[in-house]
Amino acid sequence: MPRRQRTIKKSIELEGVALHSGETVQVRMDAAPPGTGVVFVRSDLDDPADIPALAGNLTVSMRRTVLRAGNNMIGMVEHLLAACHGLQVDNLRVHVSGDELPGMDGSSLPYAEALKSAGIVEQKEDRKEYVVEQPEVFRDEHGAEVILLPPTGEGLKIRYFPEYPEGVDASPFFFDLAGDDFLSEIAPARTFVRAAEIDKLLEAGLGKGANAENTLVLGGEEQPSMRLEREPTRHKVLDVIGDLALVGADLRGDLICNRSGHNLNQVVARHLREELDAEEIRGEGYGIQYDIQQVLRRLPHRYPLLLVDRVIEVEGFRRAVGLKNVTINEPFFQGHFPGQPIMPGVLQLEALAQLTGFLLQRKLEMTGMLGVLASIDKVRFRGTVVPGDQLRLEVEILRLQRNRAQVKAQAKVGRRIASEAMLSFAMIEPAS
Repeated sequence: MPRRQRTIKKSIELEGVALHSGETVQVRMDAAPPGTGVVFVRSDLDDPADIPALAGNLTVSMRRTVLRAGNNMIGMVEHLLAACHGLQVDNLRVHVSGDELPGMDGSSLPYAEALKSAGIVEQKEDRKEYVVEQPEVFRDEHGAEVILLPPTGEGLKIRYFPEYPEGVDASPFFFDLAGDDFLSEIAPARTFVRAAEIDKLLEAGLGKGANAENTLVLGGEEQPSMRLEREPTRHKVLDVIGDLALVGADLRGDLICNRSGHNLNQVVARHLREELDAEEIRGEGYGIQYDIQQVLRRLPHRYPLLLVDRVIEVEGFRRAVGLKNVTINEPFFQGHFPGQPIMPGVLQLEALAQLTGFLLQRKLEMTGMLGVLASIDKVRFRGTVVPGDQLRLEVEILRLQRNRAQVKAQAKVGRRIASEAMLSFAMIEPAS
């Protein structure tokens, strides 16, 4: 059963040093409406673009998770995302004064404590959920692997098998995100580096903000002091939780991770996000029908401007077919035209736009957004529609983005095309 989405009650501000750039960075986190997700905004730029925390925005990077939208980039997002995932904070706008989030103490704890202090509140929309249905295996060129299995519990279970230098506890660690305490068992675990890798990282311009307090050094002359038993492995689990937050849904499944790092975690996140998108497109499936009462519940239009009487086919979130029964009692026939009634072509397009709105609303009701007609292109009127005709409305979504949709639309009488057009819709937040 999906849970309700959540956000924070009040805004919070943090400041810290970025682990890799060494720069001091300010962060402000604001509440966001249902369906927003976690969105990063570069407050240091003159014209910043939103950077949604979704797997489709991942870009290749070394030893960290980096997101890109257009020319805007933000790095080291995994510790904050782990806190959001672990505490079930789904909707957040995060303003960052640089290209990398501050590393704080090297863990998720400062972010998690800040979110808790801001207050976490439930919203009115359900959270998306993805359930692993069959086993899958992902491997990289170094032999690391992630095995996805159907769930044995209510949420995400992670079993991590690490590999470390001699003298470091390399026993496996198990964590149940639904049943264990993220705040005490995972959030405090700090990032780490192997002593043999330090020079290479510094040569690459990384680690400028790292120190003995925020980064554990493994395999050096001295063993670091651990906050928690098996702290490095707990941090690897933290990274998995943060990277899989990019799926944008609650996950139900069991993961076996054998030496996996950010790159392989991100491969899994991309795959799951693609599967989630495909599942949404399949939606309720072919053959679902909606009568006029169900149409009225989904569309804001009312007589005399409601121009969809019934929806007879729905294919997920991709395609719909509706009917408009054209009768002599239609009010527009009084003036169009007396003695020779013809349904105006613009009202045929309005009927197609309403059916598209019906189809989009099935998806957008999960996000709290509203689809409105933005433009009409390639319009063709090919035949008249008169009293007694049944207008068959067919719409197909060709492209669906976060704030835009492109739709192919046709209105037919029998097999004859009466009108057709390409419709563009914009997704907006409804007026409060």
